[in-house]
Amino acid sequence: MSTKIDDLLPTAKSIQRQIALAEAEKAEQYVRLATAAEAEKRTLIEKLSKPSGLTEEEKVKLASTVIQRAVRNGLTEVQVYRFPNSLCTDKGRAINQQEPGWEKTLMGIAQEIYQLWFDHLKPRGYRIRYQILDFPGGVPGDIGIALVWGD
Repeated sequence: MSTKIDDLLPTAKSIQRQIALAEAEKAEQYVRLATAAEAEKRTLIEKLSKPSGLTEEEKVKLASTVIQRAVRNGLTEVQVYRFPNSLCTDKGRAINQQEPGWEKTLMGIAQEIYQLWFDHLKPRGYRIRYQILDFPGGVPGDIGIALVWGD
């Protein structure tokens, strides 16, 4: 044989080491991606927990656009926003329990939408519904906001 057998066939120990290194690289890649995703989520939640920066007139125009589009599609309600439970001071517990004063737990844009409804839409007969949309691990998850104008 012109080629040594050691050059052709690595040892079992050598192969196990290669596999372990490949698995470690996959684990490191997963951790990097998970860390980046978590940082992106924190940044988004930070942004959503602050005021939108829109004027009152801009908010009313946006609400009007959303409502008119839904009406053209024959709807009597429309989900206008979905947000993580971390935008509630109690992680959505009061909304889930439908406790009086649940709206006081809202922060950021979720609170702005409630205030817009209270100031401008409620007097015109619109209703608003905040509800837990999912329950990951059995606890409240994302919350949806719907505007309702039908029976």
